[in-house]
Amino acid sequence: MQVVILGSGSPIPAPDRAGPSTLVRTSVGDLLFDAGRGVSMRAAGALSSPGAFQAVFLTHLHSDHVTDLNDLITTRWAMSLAPNPLTVYGPVGTVALVAATEAMLETDIGYRLAHHEDLTWRPATVATDVAAGVVFEQGDVRVTAGPTDHAPVHPTVGYRIDDGDASVVIAGDTVPCDGLDRLCDGADVLVHTVIRRDQIEALGLPRLLDVLDYHSSVPDAARTAARTGVGTLVLTHMVPPVQPGTEHEWIDQAQSEFGGTVVLSEDLTAVEVTPTVQ
Repeated sequence: MQVVILGSGSPIPAPDRAGPSTLVRTSVGDLLFDAGRGVSMRAAGALSSPGAFQAVFLTHLHSDHVTDLNDLITTRWAMSLAPNPLTVYGPVGTVALVAATEAMLETDIGYRLAHHEDLTWRPATVATDVAAGVVFEQGDVRVTAGPTDHAPVHPTVGYRIDDGDASVVIAGDTVPCDGLDRLCDGADVLVHTVIRRDQIEALGLPRLLDVLDYHSSVPDAARTAARTGVGTLVLTHMVPPVQPGTEHEWIDQAQSEFGGTVVLSEDLTAVEVTPTVQ
């Protein structure tokens, strides 16, 4: 199994970081987690595409995590040579979001059906609201959802992907919580969104200060990884953006709480998943 951080950015637009999205390459194909801005472009950089995703999993419905879902739906539909339904899992509200997205695309759908004689089918997106338990199982791959805590955004979920003896957890946006701990128990890799509390407090901007109570700081994420026996911690969705030359500060904060491997991601950072010796 391999983890590829397609988008390592935050809601703050950046020229070098796409919005949050993570590709997990498994024995049954590519699984996508979240669909932030630029996800299709970064997928191309990883030699993948919306047409290749076995399924898409949303951690929550904040705009920065779903803004390019419409692009996934359109690109998969318009560039497939035969009907190729897109499967989407996410917290309660995902089914409604997909329906609203397809309704928003209705004009474009009409244009393409009228213009391309060989395109005789409409987009087919199979959406499912999930809460906890196994949500996807194929071959040796099992994806389990579990509740996280990003209140007042509710509900939110994280996911654990098991492929044979290898395991990856996608935390999404959350503070430390029991649901995330259960997913992480003994996992090989934890992909966790993080903030720098010290920098946000120093900036003192009200809109930024508001994020402190529903995101994990770097030490928070590191303590989750240490507490649950994770092998590798991958930091992503960094807020504020990482300033050049300060990368070591983020890693140092994590290593002060966690003795495993720490990776500070960039777009297209790839991590090979090696089963952790317990």
